Amino acid sequence: MKLLFKYVLFAGASVALAFHAQAGVIVGGSRVVYEASKKEVSLSVKNPEENTTYLVQAWVDNELPGNTAKAPFIITPPLYRLDAGQENLQRIVFTGGNLPTDRESVFWLNIKSLPAIEKSDANRLLISVNTRIKLFYRPTKLSSQAGDAYKQLRFSQLGNTLHITNPTPYYVSLRELTVGEKNVDDAGMVPPKGEVSRTLPAGMAGKITWKAINDYGGTTVEATQ
Repeated sequence: MKLLFKYVLFAGASVALAFHAQAGVIVGGSRVVYEASKKEVSLSVKNPEENTTYLVQAWVDNELPGNTAKAPFIITPPLYRLDAGQENLQRIVFTGGNLPTDRESVFWLNIKSLPAIEKSDANRLLISVNTRIKLFYRPTKLSSQAGDAYKQLRFSQLGNTLHITNPTPYYVSLRELTVGEKNVDDAGMVPPKGEVSRTLPAGMAGKITWKAINDYGGTTVEATQ
């Protein structure tokens, strides 16, 4: 049986859940932390299906969509065939650049999969699925306190606007955020040594509690202000 890969993108999907499968391909993590002291880091990509083969493409984008500059990472292999039941390790190598040394930098790691089809004259609809996870670059000089960074967030409220300040050199990704026991939707990520604002529904006020996502994709214990 001869398999063909048709390079037609019909729809894409982004996921950020550890070990979650989309179109048969499983990415072994919800985030990657690249410590500058390491020569490379690895991420597993597995095809658990019994009969389907995939073509997999991997690359790194800058955080902001408008930033079209080449990201300072090489991924090998960048394009490969992943047969049924097989697993591959993506090697990620930092190529150097003028990244800040006093705080983390963040990028998007993309793993796109496209299923193979049997050779025939019939028209087929193929769906390409792109899994996007965050890639954090952590400079060597940073202290090893990343796991406690979320506890240092500071909150202030002015009217219906909630200001979140992060004095640490680490990105803090919020898993849950509540104000007065009411959930804040899309709490998002707070940049290192930076601030974000969230608009709250009218009348939402009170004690603030939050949980963050740790380096391994798990959830931290709750913090309160």
